[in-house]
Formats: sequence, structure tokens, C-alpha cells
Amino acid sequence: MNDHVYKKIELVGSSPKGIEDAVANALTRASKTIRNMRWFEITETRGHLEDGKIAHWQVTVSVGFTLDA
Repeated sequence: MNDHVYKKIELVGSSPKGIEDAVANALTRASKTIRNMRWFEITETRGHLEDGKIAHWQVTVSVGFTLDA
């Protein structure tokens, strides 16, 4: 069995559509420069209001990835 060592980073994604899209936006963008992403955890959720309505969602995500050998 291989021992795995993970590094964890924090990202903030946003979307006017909703929480799931905000997470997907963060992970999609991170995948362009970060290899071996394995898991994520939502650590914070907030939104931005304009004229009393939700303008967009912001989601803080911790992402774990394995280090290269």
C-alpha cells in the first residue's frame, strides 16, 4: 500500500448561479495549474447582495492534492 502525502490549499470560487457553480468554478480553474487534486471541503459560504437580492455566491473551498514523487 502506498503512503500518500497531501498538500492542502484554500480557494474561493464565485458564481451568480449558485453554490455548486461557485465550487465548480474554483476547481475548474485550479485544475489548470494544480495536478493530482483528490478531494475538497467547503469551509465557508457567503453571498454578495445588490439591491437586496443575491448577486453572486462565494464559496471557500479547501482542496487536497497528492505531491509528486
